[in-house]
Amino acid sequence: MSIFNEAKKISALSLTLLFLGLFGIIMTPPGTAYAAPAASAVGTVDYDLLINQHPDTQKANEIYRTETEQAKKEYDAKAAGLSDKEKQDLNLQLMQRVEQKRQELLKAITDKINAAVKEVATAQGLTMIVSKTFVIYGGPDITNDVQKKITGK
Repeated sequence: MSIFNEAKKISALSLTLLFLGLFGIIMTPPGTAYAAPAASAVGTVDYDLLINQHPDTQKANEIYRTETEQAKKEYDAKAAGLSDKEKQDLNLQLMQRVEQKRQELLKAITDKINAAVKEVATAQGLTMIVSKTFVIYGGPDITNDVQKKITGK
């Protein structure tokens, strides 16, 4: 089980931003002139790939598995003799602890990825990066450049 399946939530944010941008274009009154952004101003990145191949991901997955196993052991040790309601409360508390740990681990990795994306985008003169998941056509893919920045290779 990977803790990084939640990266899709980040991709949903990209979709929302794309929708709002398209909505703004559609809602522009007829006859209103506006400058279209340069074609190369928007780049794409395969965020899921960057998370899954990040050097810290394997270690983070191990920590997450350990945290999950500890929570299960703690539940098994404490659940005996508890009422159903108390068991539910204990389970919820332990699940929240595991989820908080997962978010901490994911944030550490996504912060590094976001910094690398920003550096590469700036170096290439790109003003916006969207998830490759939502792009049908166009925009330079900077995934390999970001991956090189992260790994140093």
